Amino acid sequence: MAKVTVRYWAAAKAAAGVAEEPYDAATLADALGAVRERHPGELTRVLLRCSFLVDGDPVGKRAHETVRLAEGGTVEVLPPFAGG
Repeated sequence: MAKVTVRYWAAAKAAAGVAEEPYDAATLADALGAVRERHPGELTRVLLRCSFLVDGDPVGKRAHETVRLAEGGTVEVLPPFAGG
């Protein structure tokens, strides 16, 4: 398991009630599962609409189980943004 920081933006930040928090996880799927356990309810619904960056790289359509997390890494949780 890697120690990673999950950072929330916009609606995800509001739903989590914090800007970031630490997790121990080997993959993005593990990290998001832990997020859902810690924050059942609104954040779980927000995550359905989010895109993710892992260490600055877009996850895109890759299966979350295949996205490995590195020690000290960062997962950015990005809800859809309005405007342009």
